[in-house]
Amino acid sequence: MTPEQIHLVQNSFAKVEPIAETAAGLFYGRLFELDPSLRLMFTGDMEEQGRKLMRMISIVVNNLTRLETIVVAITRLGEKHVAYGVQEHHYTTVAEALLWTLEKGLGEHWNASVKEAWTVAYTTLAGVMIEAGKQQRQIA
Repeated sequence: MTPEQIHLVQNSFAKVEPIAETAAGLFYGRLFELDPSLRLMFTGDMEEQGRKLMRMISIVVNNLTRLETIVVAITRLGEKHVAYGVQEHHYTTVAEALLWTLEKGLGEHWNASVKEAWTVAYTTLAGVMIEAGKQQRQIA
């Protein structure tokens, strides 16, 4: 990621954080609309799940300038997702739901540059998680 992309992601997320609960609700609503089968992976309290999601995004966004500090945590998250039944193609659906949510949450602050920055950030992190999932499946 370029410094400008990191700046765009961090600044745009700062605008979403105040509506984190709403954003999480939008995200999961859109995710389940795009792929209703994913709903079966979520058996717990969805409000708590939304809080976890937004905390994780916040941690990642705040550490984009030092990705090496979170790679281990992202790798472990990818490994854990295998146990939940996450398949590689699900990451595309998550990306679509995330970008849609950000567009709705940011409104007039959403533009092509912000979308590209978030796409690069997500693709980078999802790549780590996908690779960790592949490794986890080979071990199992």
